[in-house]
Amino acid sequence: MTGASPAESAELYLGGFPAGFVLNTKTVEVVGVCDVMTEGGLVSPARDGGIKTGDIIKSINGQEVTSSGRVTELLADAKSAEITVERGGEEMHFTVTPVKDITSGGMRVGVLVRDSLSGVGTVTYINKTDNTFASLGHPVTDTSGNVTDINGGELYSCIIYDVKRGVRGTPGELRGAFRNGRSIGAAELNCECGVYGRLGAGYDFGNMTRIEAGDIDDVTLGKAVIYSTVASDKRESYDISIVKVDKTNKDNRNFVIKIDDADLIDKTGGIVQGMSGSPIVQNGKLIGAVTHVFINDPTRGFGISIENMLASY
Repeated sequence: MTGASPAESAELYLGGFPAGFVLNTKTVEVVGVCDVMTEGGLVSPARDGGIKTGDIIKSINGQEVTSSGRVTELLADAKSAEITVERGGEEMHFTVTPVKDITSGGMRVGVLVRDSLSGVGTVTYINKTDNTFASLGHPVTDTSGNVTDINGGELYSCIIYDVKRGVRGTPGELRGAFRNGRSIGAAELNCECGVYGRLGAGYDFGNMTRIEAGDIDDVTLGKAVIYSTVASDKRESYDISIVKVDKTNKDNRNFVIKIDDADLIDKTGGIVQGMSGSPIVQNGKLIGAVTHVFINDPTRGFGISIENMLASY
C-alpha cells in the first residue's frame, strides 16, 4: 500500500493575502562600501583593499562570520584584518587595516553588511493539517541569483498601502507595511518553490476558505482566476486565462497566464512584485500560484503548479 500524496493528505485553505517576511540569512553580504570618519579625515580601508558590494564575507582572521554583529566583534581589537569573501562563486582574500571611527569610537573598515532580508509577498495556501504555510512560489535569491540559505525568519501580518503600476519594460510593485509588529508565524525554508513555514498556535481559520488541490493534468487552457490583495487587506479574485501548460518545466514555470481583468489592469497594470504567491484557481480547485511577470508585457506571467509547491515541504 502506498502513502497518500501531499495533496491528498493536506487540508488546504486559500491564501491570497499579503505577508511581510524577515528572513535571517546564513551569510553576511556586503551591501555597500563606505567611508569612515577618522581623525585624519575620510578613509575606506575596504574600498582601498578591494572589497566590493555583493561580496559574501566568510571569515575575518580565520574566524567564521555568521552575522553582522560578528563582523563588529572580530574587528574590535584587530590591528589588521584578513577578510575572506566569496565573489562569483570564487573565494578571495583581502588584507585591510581597520581604523577608528571618531563618531562611534569603534574600529571600522567601511563596509555596510546585512544578515537578513525583508519584503512583502503573498501567501498561497495554509495547510491546517500541520499548521504550515506556503508563499511566493519562487525562491528569495541573492544579488547573484542564487537561492538564499536562511536560518529561520518571521512572518508578519501586512497591509498594502500603495501600488507602483507596471508598464512595459518596468515591473510594478505592491508597497506594504507590517501591521502591529507581531509575528504570526515562523519561516523555515526558502527553496525553488517558495518560502515555507509554520503559523503560530491558535491561528484563526474562521474567515478562510477551504479548497481542494487540483491536478495539473486536469488544467485546461482558458478561464481561471487569481486571488490577490492589491489594496489594504482586502483579498479579491481577478479573471485570468491559462494560455500554456508545461508540466515538466525545470524552472517550475508550469503555466503561462494572462490577466484579463480590467479592474486589476487598471489598478496595477497587470502582475507586479509582491503578487508572487497569489493562488491560481480553476474550476474551484487550487492549481498553482503566480510567480513571475513578463517584463515586456505586465499582463502576462508565469505560474508554478500546486503539486510542485506541495511536494517541497
